Amino acid sequence: MKLRAGYELIYNFPQPTPLILVVNVHESRKSDIVVGDTLNTEPAIPISAYHDAFGNQCHHGLAPAGRCRLTADCLVEDSGQPDEPVFAAAQHSVEDLPPETLMFLLGSRYCETDLLSDVAWQLFSGIAPGYPRVQAICDYVHNHISFNYQNASPTRTAAEVFRGRTGVCRDYTHLAVALCRCMNIPARYCTGYLSDIGTPLPYPAGDFAAWFEAWIGGAWHMFDPRNNVPRIGRILMARGRDASDVAIATTFGPNTLESFRVWTDEHPANASTAGAR
Repeated sequence: MKLRAGYELIYNFPQPTPLILVVNVHESRKSDIVVGDTLNTEPAIPISAYHDAFGNQCHHGLAPAGRCRLTADCLVEDSGQPDEPVFAAAQHSVEDLPPETLMFLLGSRYCETDLLSDVAWQLFSGIAPGYPRVQAICDYVHNHISFNYQNASPTRTAAEVFRGRTGVCRDYTHLAVALCRCMNIPARYCTGYLSDIGTPLPYPAGDFAAWFEAWIGGAWHMFDPRNNVPRIGRILMARGRDASDVAIATTFGPNTLESFRVWTDEHPANASTAGAR
């Protein structure tokens, strides 16, 4: 199937303001892109592209004072199949992990492994290592947190999520990532598009989604503690240690976000129904 995915962000800047955007489909999906997700700005502003330390495609520019509209609309080929579990994936000893995975064992801005280590070992040391342990962490996080979009906070950390028991998809992901790292499982934060194809109506307002990847079975495998069921139409945008590495927009000055829209729809050529997360 084909998925139409995109966004519209409208800011108002009181003064010229530098910004960094991480809003492109990840290059691992490059071969699936039918229509590119070219960044359009109104008014037109100079934008330069680069790759960050995690291999994510980023844009850097200077927004003028006043209203600025940022948008993209792309078409991506997708298998149409739900996420596939990896039941047989084993956990590796730390000494056997590839060097490039080791940074994803460490604490980070939103994932305080030092504060959650004792809790993690109390909860999950008795679970078989590998896929069963990661899935047990996802089950725990999914059941421990109450989803509350109105209670979203850009500063809430994994330890605060654990204590407060409420949050949005990034909070589910931060807590699961931190607990995996506490159990010596490399885990990295992911952000992207996620459709509501195959889920019951009514669909919620569109938004970007967060999930994570754990290094088990000799590869990175995807887990989604927020939904905790296989989903259809997942499009990766960026990976990092936590949300601070993959913020959709980082602005270096005051601003007001006037409008925020995200869509991930099944292309009408595929079927008569479409969902947006």
